[in-house]
Amino acid sequence: MKKVLIICAAGMSSSILAKKSTEYFEEKGNDIKVDAITATEADKIIEKGDYDLFLISPQTKMYFKRFKEAGERVGKPVVNIPPQAYIPIPMGIEKLGNLILQELL
Repeated sequence: MKKVLIICAAGMSSSILAKKSTEYFEEKGNDIKVDAITATEADKIIEKGDYDLFLISPQTKMYFKRFKEAGERVGKPVVNIPPQAYIPIPMGIEKLGNLILQELL
């Protein structure tokens, strides 16, 4: 199973996206689980390297450089989520799903 983590400001919108994305992957037959945390927890979690991919929400992109450097130290990709893929409607979930697949493959 591949594990993906969305890093968000407060974790509320990202929790919804994580749940819907996980359901999307289940429907497509992909063994990918998406979780979400707040930016305040991100440094410690990235350093553990337990996830295969880290996604930075649009509202936390100001931390991207710091998180990317942490990801590089553990050999894991850190990617910004474009705003159009950060919408908890089918179109947004599909775009987020495609981004995740592109980065994991």
